[in-house]
Amino acid sequence: MITLLDPASMIDTPEGLSPDTHLKLGLNDVVHVQEGLVPPAVAHVHAILDHVAAWDQSAPLLVHCWAGVSRSTASAFMAACALNPDVDPVRIAWHIREASPTATPNRLLVRYADEILGRDGAMIAAVDAIGRGEDCWEGVAFDLPARWEL
Repeated sequence: MITLLDPASMIDTPEGLSPDTHLKLGLNDVVHVQEGLVPPAVAHVHAILDHVAAWDQSAPLLVHCWAGVSRSTASAFMAACALNPDVDPVRIAWHIREASPTATPNRLLVRYADEILGRDGAMIAAVDAIGRGEDCWEGVAFDLPARWEL
């Protein structure tokens, strides 16, 4: 499980889930530095990618944020790209768009992941290709396969 919430709203690990399988990251849903807020950082992306790499895939990986629109969709996108380095990020991004019309992956998280994964701008281009999702108070939940066919 990956939880991405502002630091003041962090949740406890749900009962029945081992704390070592629950990554909790305190960050705000912003793409620029703003006073009093914690913007996504390279360290957050490394933590997400490390958590995904350690995931044994015996059970689904739940990724969530407050509304399920930006931080969690960016993290799910990063996870799919990391687990499938030979799959075009545009294909993954369009799968997300088709599954969730509200998904708007946080561009700062995606930009850092693009750099770390050596995708040379392909992940940002993929997010740009699907554009901003529909306005909402709460996102449409979706699922992604861990492994993609080429």
